[in-house]
Amino acid sequence: MADTITIKHHADLVDRMAETLGVDLEEKVLEGLLDPSTLSEAVLGCTGCADPEGCELWLQAHQGVGASSTPVMCRNASMFDTLIKGKRA
Repeated sequence: MADTITIKHHADLVDRMAETLGVDLEEKVLEGLLDPSTLSEAVLGCTGCADPEGCELWLQAHQGVGASSTPVMCRNASMFDTLIKGKRA
């Protein structure tokens, strides 16, 4: 199981990815489009990423300019794509 520091780091990556994509995770939860358990699973899935450094670089490159889709290595791409479309993840 991932340690607390790893989980916090990947929770930050998930939050930053959402922000970069223009997805307000808190709003999606309140709208009923995202279960808190699904969000937790997304963070845990992120901890298994083979390229978190690549994710960091991608996020830095898109900081302030945003993006319309996740990078290819994102393990949560389908969740984000669904939320971008305004559907339930």
